[in-house]
Amino acid sequence: MNPLFVGGALIAGLVGGYLVASFLTGRKVKNELVQAEKKGQQLLEEAKKESRERKAQLDRQEERVVKKEEEIEKERKDIRAKEEKVAQQLKDLEPVKAELQDLKKRTVTDLEKIAGLTAQDAKQKLIKEVEDVYREDLVKAIQKMEKDKREEIEKKGVEIITGALQRYSRSHVADATTTVVNIANEEMKGKIIGREGRNIRTLERATGVEILIDETPEAIVLSSFDPLRREIAKVALEKLIKDGRIQPAKIEEKVEEAKNELTQRMFEIGEQAALEVGIIDFPKEILQLLGRLHFRTSYGQNVLVHSIEMSHICGIMAAELKLNVDVAKRGALLHDIGKAISHEVEGTHVELGRKILKKYNIDERVIKAMESHHEEYPFSTSESFLVAAADILSAARPGARRDTVENYLKRLENLEKIATDFAGVKAAYALSAGREIRVFVIPEKVDDFGAFQMAKDIAAKIQQELKYPGEIKVNIIRETRAVEFAK
Repeated sequence: MNPLFVGGALIAGLVGGYLVASFLTGRKVKNELVQAEKKGQQLLEEAKKESRERKAQLDRQEERVVKKEEEIEKERKDIRAKEEKVAQQLKDLEPVKAELQDLKKRTVTDLEKIAGLTAQDAKQKLIKEVEDVYREDLVKAIQKMEKDKREEIEKKGVEIITGALQRYSRSHVADATTTVVNIANEEMKGKIIGREGRNIRTLERATGVEILIDETPEAIVLSSFDPLRREIAKVALEKLIKDGRIQPAKIEEKVEEAKNELTQRMFEIGEQAALEVGIIDFPKEILQLLGRLHFRTSYGQNVLVHSIEMSHICGIMAAELKLNVDVAKRGALLHDIGKAISHEVEGTHVELGRKILKKYNIDERVIKAMESHHEEYPFSTSESFLVAAADILSAARPGARRDTVENYLKRLENLEKIATDFAGVKAAYALSAGREIRVFVIPEKVDDFGAFQMAKDIAAKIQQELKYPGEIKVNIIRETRAVEFAK
């Protein structure tokens, strides 16, 4: 066969194969381009859909914001109108008030001449006679007089002023005095309030906190200056929500469970604090008291966190100075142990702390290290200087403490103490940022008339001993329960 022919055929075959391969490759590329174009179109449609949904959501949010602003503006206008009305009514009453005062003076003078007694003597004699004969009727009459004497204009004025003060003060102390409890739905708020408010009143009485239920969705605010009370109320409320059965007896049961649970938790917190600084041999009672410090503050600073920080600082300084590291760390950790019971027992927290440590046989060197941090006792060891220095370092760093908050909390504690000093008082709780104190009395020791008189006496003592803005409402609560068992 002719070689030229064979070579030409071979070349023609190669060219044909190349053309066929190119054709097939082109079709594959074209198909891939079509698929990519479809995919891109799909992604573009999804993006447009998401954009439309997002825009619709933003439109709805904007509409709610505008509606809320309109409601707020309407409320402001209503308040201004009421203020103007109150001011005008007060102005209109001035002449009447002056005339009544003049008439009262003339009447008193005439009666003194006729009776031969001063107004004060006649008043005391009359009160004593009426009290003896009509004790129960007098209670009702005085209560009605106290209620009726506050006319609508005064009531509205007080509500406006008190509300403004409460909103203003909360912005300063909310972080230190409130706890938020989340709930699953808005229906739960109605269960917590209960019929005619009986559930919320029982919970407030049992825990000593104020429960604020407002328009905040799926949330309830617990307000109290005492962190331990707030924690007990939070745990109890969470248990009630989980149980679903909310009524007075169940509330008291869950509050007791919460207190027992907090007792165990405080031990665990104290144990963890000791382990954090490398101490493993404290008595169980000391660990329990350490855990209680987690729920105490000093000038807005958590006492347990402050003590742990001091222990680390003391340990480092003692190691650098070749002193007893263990004694320094223990003295620092326990320096404020007396604050765990200082609100329950008379005495300074330093003196109480010394008694506690002696009772549980803590090393005398540790006691000497902690007792001088406020210079109530002389510095007797090198470690005592370290504890005092660490206390200043931990407290003085920027942002560690807030004097204004501490003064506020101290005022609330003093307010409660004034009430609990009265005979027959079972418990007293300061609420509404210190503008109300609820006093629960023992019904067997304080009758209705005594409760009314006690409210006046407590209010008078508060006026004498405390300085405060606005006014404080003294609310005496006397509750009698009858319980019997069928056997």
